[in-house]
Amino acid sequence: MEERFMMQKQAYSIGIVGATGLVGQALRKLLRERSFPIKKLKLFASKRSAGQTLNGVLVERVKPHSFAELDGVFFCAGSEVSRELAPQALAQGCWVIDNSSAFRMNPDVPLVVPEVNPEALEGGARLIANPNCSTIIALMALAPLHKVFRLRECVASTYQAVSGSGVAATEALARELGAIAMGEETGALHYRHPIAMNVIPEVDAFLEDGSTREEEKMTEESRKILNLPELRVATTCVRVPVARAHSIAITAGFERPVSREIAEAILEAAQGLVFCKEPEGYPTPLDASLKEDCYVGRLRKTDVFEHGLALWVVGDQIWKGAALNAIQIAELMVGYKKRDA
Repeated sequence: MEERFMMQKQAYSIGIVGATGLVGQALRKLLRERSFPIKKLKLFASKRSAGQTLNGVLVERVKPHSFAELDGVFFCAGSEVSRELAPQALAQGCWVIDNSSAFRMNPDVPLVVPEVNPEALEGGARLIANPNCSTIIALMALAPLHKVFRLRECVASTYQAVSGSGVAATEALARELGAIAMGEETGALHYRHPIAMNVIPEVDAFLEDGSTREEEKMTEESRKILNLPELRVATTCVRVPVARAHSIAITAGFERPVSREIAEAILEAAQGLVFCKEPEGYPTPLDASLKEDCYVGRLRKTDVFEHGLALWVVGDQIWKGAALNAIQIAELMVGYKKRDA
């Protein structure tokens, strides 16, 4: 494999844009826990959040010329911020790993899940896109099966935690549940409908064809990451009253005949994946919360497709679905291997 990036350094000067959000907080924690070689850490946020001190580091207001002293920057803010400031960071000599959707479908920007398509980093690209959280979690289970059986089509239904919408959504769920416990009513505090004791089949904005942007992301990003432009995907994304970790029910069709036993062995051997073997041992969001691995269970054959498998996969969308995946990309780019605990 070609050299993925520039000459290795002993340590790197790193910036995090959006450092006070859920993904930014997770990035800080995981960079420390994985002993990523950091010489200097700079934290950036909007004017509203700037001025805080986090673990002894001042949070600065992000500006176009904030990146001159840095080697790399993680962007954990919205797409507008990334579109405006990521080119500035690149021009100032940084590599950039972007967690927004701003560059994911740009054909010149690698879209990477390290366990799935690390070869996308060949060529030394300095701007890397982090996929959508649900896409990452689904592909952690589908990609190993695809390598053996060749994926042809997929139907997925997501059960997405409110923390995927940020801190405000998590707080809204807690307040709505508290009100219900007290026999009170609050109405909808964050989403179009109340989320407590409810499910909402609307994640991100609706498109003209009736699908949502989240559903479109899962389709288009899966095609790009797996290099399967003709992959047929039908997805329904649903917000559920769970604090953390997304779950996805998947029914997949393959080109080659499938065997449950072989599929089980594939999933058991897959990197970053924990296979729950017994039917009653299926994973739940609580199992995956604050865990680096994704979890898969409820594996079974189905005749909905000619060569079909059904499965259930769960992952922490803030960790593997965002911050951890971004750090793993950086580790590949600079040739760093996580130290054993």
